[in-house]
Amino acid sequence: MIKDKTVLAIIPARGGSKGVPLKNIRDVGGKPLIAWTIMEGKKSKYIDRLILSSEDERIINVAKKLGCEVPFTRPSSLAQDETPSIDVIVHAVQTIPEKYDYIVLLQPTSPLRKVTDIDNCIEQCLQKNAKACVSVTEPEKSPFWMYKIDENGHMIPLINLDKGITRRQDLPTVYALNGAVYVAQWEWLLEARSFLTSDTIPYFMPRDRSFDIDSEIDLIICDFLLNNPLSTSV
Repeated sequence: MIKDKTVLAIIPARGGSKGVPLKNIRDVGGKPLIAWTIMEGKKSKYIDRLILSSEDERIINVAKKLGCEVPFTRPSSLAQDETPSIDVIVHAVQTIPEKYDYIVLLQPTSPLRKVTDIDNCIEQCLQKNAKACVSVTEPEKSPFWMYKIDENGHMIPLINLDKGITRRQDLPTVYALNGAVYVAQWEWLLEARSFLTSDTIPYFMPRDRSFDIDSEIDLIICDFLLNNPLSTSV
C-alpha cells in the first residue's frame, strides 16, 4: 500500500513462446527466468499482492514453489501470440474478488530489473499524480540513424531531420520502452485499455538493467550479466 492506495502486481507468463520455448522457466543466472521477477516483486514495500497469470501448469508449478500466488489458471484463449496484454490484465483483475487502486505489470522477461525500479516507478506515478508510469531507457541505436528501404531498393531515413547530423552527441535524446515496469490507476487503465497514452509519464532506467529477453542471444546475455553483475549498476 502507498498513500492509502492498494497495489496489485501481475506477472503474465504464458507457455507458448516461439522465440525461446518455455523461456519463462528456462535457467538464467542459476534460476528459472521467472524467479527473478518474483523475487524482486516480493521485496516491494508497496505491492499488496503479487499474482501469476498463466495457462501452463509447468510455469504455475514453478511459480508456486517460488512463493508466488496463483489464484487461477488463465484460459488458453488468452494465451495466444496475438493476445493483447491488457486482456490478460483485465481477466486477472476481474477474476479475483478483491479490488485494487493501482495495477503493476511485471513481465518475467526482464530479469535485471530491481525492486528499486518497481517501487520508484510506483512512487513516481503517485507523486506526480499520473494516470500511468512506465519504465524506459535510452536505446543503444538512435531511430534518427535508422532507415527503411523503398520499392527501388534505396535507403530512406526513418525520421527526416531538417539538417544533417554527423555526430551521435547532436542527435535528439529519445527513449524506448524496456518492458520492465508498468504502473497505472486501475479505473483509468480499464477505460484507456493501454498503459501508453498522452497521460503516461516515464520512469528512467539504465541500459544495463533494461534487457528484455526475446531471443536466445538475449537469454545468454542476461545469464552472463546475472552471473557477473556490473559494479556500476545501482
